[in-house]
Amino acid sequence: MSSENKFEDEVVDNKNKRMVRCQFCESLMLRQQTASFEKQEYDLPLMHQKNSRAPGEIEKETLSGFWVVEDMMTFENIGFSNTLDRTKFLICCDCEMGPVGYHNIDTRVSYVALSRVRHVD
Repeated sequence: MSSENKFEDEVVDNKNKRMVRCQFCESLMLRQQTASFEKQEYDLPLMHQKNSRAPGEIEKETLSGFWVVEDMMTFENIGFSNTLDRTKFLICCDCEMGPVGYHNIDTRVSYVALSRVRHVD
């Protein structure tokens, strides 16, 4: 199965079919049917940065599937980490792992990477 279609079973009527939880501590981030799916590319910093990188250099990976959350109050639990270029990074509010996505300060829309979270019933 290609990584592009890896999460197609998680989308029903363009919404998240199941609950979205932290992949490390199981904290509930989103209830089912509360976020819309959007296929877009975004370079999100890696969750684990290598110690050998140059100071100030951030390793990133290009991700292409995101849950779109229009209103921050939709989240059950979410935290923020660093702000960079009008973007805040989303982290688990309980274990502080992340980033699991990003928040656009100008539009106030949040994006959670499907590959950075768990989907459970």
